[in-house]
Amino acid sequence: MSTRLRYKEVAPDVYRALSGVQAHIAKSGLDARLVELIYLRVSQINGCAYCVHLHSKGLRAAGETDRRIDTLIVWREAPFFTPRERVALAWAESVTRLGDEHVPDELYEEAATEFGEKDLVELTLAVAAINAWNRMAISFRSDPAATITT
Repeated sequence: MSTRLRYKEVAPDVYRALSGVQAHIAKSGLDARLVELIYLRVSQINGCAYCVHLHSKGLRAAGETDRRIDTLIVWREAPFFTPRERVALAWAESVTRLGDEHVPDELYEEAATEFGEKDLVELTLAVAAINAWNRMAISFRSDPAATITT
């Protein structure tokens, strides 16, 4: 499968806009490793090979363990995640999979208690941003083998 379109080159303003959101998130005060876990989990849900590769690599470079990366897809059953991470992962999954039920009130209350209002907004923006990146990469078939070294 080859890349359909190099959106960074075709629409650099779009790329810069999304990159600006990324820069904001990086300065938001959210734990960088938690954000990367969220990015990886959402990318798994969306089936974005490019982003799964990118964020797995980033987590490993940041010192994340293989067992946590390998079991992220089944985080509910794995004992390797903190209560805060579990709330963030549940929030990210719910925001990504909105569906008919939207985000449940019980989950909102738990996430608001754990993160506070400002950080919950920042976390939600991070989820929205990775969903946007996933959709760009998937739609235009960004190729992890061609664009990212091991």
